[in-house]
Amino acid sequence: MENRTLKKEVILNHADKLTAGKITRRQFIMTAIAAGATLPTAMSMATNAMAATPVKGGRLRQGLGYGSTTDTLDPGTSENGFTQAMHYAYGNHLTEVDSDGSLISELAESFEPSNGAKTWVFNLRQGVEFHNGKSLTADDVIATYNYHRDENSKSAAKGLLTAITDMKKDGDNRVIFELEAGNADFPYIVSDYHLVIQASENGEIDALSGVGTGGYILDSFEPGVRAKLTRNPNYFKEGRAHFDEIELLSILDVTARQNAIMNGDADVIDNVDPKTVALLARAPNLTILETTGTQHYTFPMRLDVEPFGNRDLRLALKYAIKRQELVDKILLGHGLAGNDIPISSAMPFLNTDIAQREFNPEKAAEHYKKSGHSGPIQLSASDAAFAGAVDAAQLIAASAKEAGIDIEVVREPKDGYWSNVWNKKGWCACYWGGRPTQDWMYSAAYTADTEWNDTAWKETDDAKRFNDVVLAARSETDEASRKAQYFEAQQLLHDDGGAIVAMWANYIHAHSKKVAHGDNVAANWINDGNKIAERWWFA
Repeated sequence: MENRTLKKEVILNHADKLTAGKITRRQFIMTAIAAGATLPTAMSMATNAMAATPVKGGRLRQGLGYGSTTDTLDPGTSENGFTQAMHYAYGNHLTEVDSDGSLISELAESFEPSNGAKTWVFNLRQGVEFHNGKSLTADDVIATYNYHRDENSKSAAKGLLTAITDMKKDGDNRVIFELEAGNADFPYIVSDYHLVIQASENGEIDALSGVGTGGYILDSFEPGVRAKLTRNPNYFKEGRAHFDEIELLSILDVTARQNAIMNGDADVIDNVDPKTVALLARAPNLTILETTGTQHYTFPMRLDVEPFGNRDLRLALKYAIKRQELVDKILLGHGLAGNDIPISSAMPFLNTDIAQREFNPEKAAEHYKKSGHSGPIQLSASDAAFAGAVDAAQLIAASAKEAGIDIEVVREPKDGYWSNVWNKKGWCACYWGGRPTQDWMYSAAYTADTEWNDTAWKETDDAKRFNDVVLAARSETDEASRKAQYFEAQQLLHDDGGAIVAMWANYIHAHSKKVAHGDNVAANWINDGNKIAERWWFA
């Protein structure tokens, strides 16, 4: 037994050497046979080991279920997975969430807090260049953040940065942030995809330049259609950005995405319809990749649009939904039922004391009667929100009817959905990629100061209390106290908030077997944290 274990260790050790390029395929096979492996087994192991070795070259065509003709190059206004993938390809941030979910340095070589996490010092990497040849300095970081913090800014990151009271540089390679209160999660905040560091001139950046420090140089961008990029030969990260070229394709129609991957017109697609997973899995040239993360499908009700300012009406609609039916029929089991809070078991401080909200037509009818409302309630939906969103809205209408509530489903156009419907109309379908921490999730979508508060939940007593609790938790260093604060925040959202968090959805991708990636695939966003361009390669 000991000898067999030793031989296995020898084979694994040589597999690592083959992956690292330290020995040839022939040398590995001969070693494996000498250690007791058969020739077919040794050849198969060699193939697998070499597939795990990143290879430079090729043009990756990535079909995304996102994009709009209203998209721009401004990272601050990025609102969907297409522009997010593009910004990640050409740009970098101070920090990043790695493929295993951990926070690591990116443009910042290191960072450390002081003064109870009210002061954060970020030491920048030296020798990093923008695509226009300019060297990265502290001035670029400060100018980028000031752009998003400006009082007239429309950046979705503006609310994330309100706690910053001052920024200053200490030489060219150090930036010091002063916060109004301690925030242990601040290094996560600066990894937000809107905060691409851009080159500055005279204290200002050109947010529409498309110039960054990333692994790829942006060649062209057609909003709602495609973006083309070529590899940056001077990229500062070793072992990243392997493709020669990247072509991001906006393919909103789920059937069209499926056809693209099956016909070989795309090398990888996202948002595979659960209904077609089994079909695609049978294709000999394709691999299905499914990851479980923080993605959730919501139906936000805006409190500033009638009749959703009425608490009883919101509760009526929350009780009128058969959540498990949505998981079974829309996700086909590829997810879990939601409970009207954007916090999953993968995040710290989940309040498990909050009972799962179930379909209850009696309670729904009771609250609806108290609301005093009568007549149809419009629910806008498009499969641009998520695959099956229109069908999900129809199921919600059907279950609400059992409680005596009339819901009129409005089928919206896919193009322009995020600019014309979401965050504007009273009730609609939506998706959120989620965030690694509660403070980041709340700051992105629920606090009063964020541009993306898509429920406009700001003025009720519970909403005001929620904002106070989130602010207090942000600077709380005692874990028990912080837990109690986050438990209260979740309860307030659950009872009074305008978000119906209906489902937690797995990320489902399909890719050509020619495409390879590491063992860890990030689940903080779709598409390996939307960093396929940087992390994947052709085998």
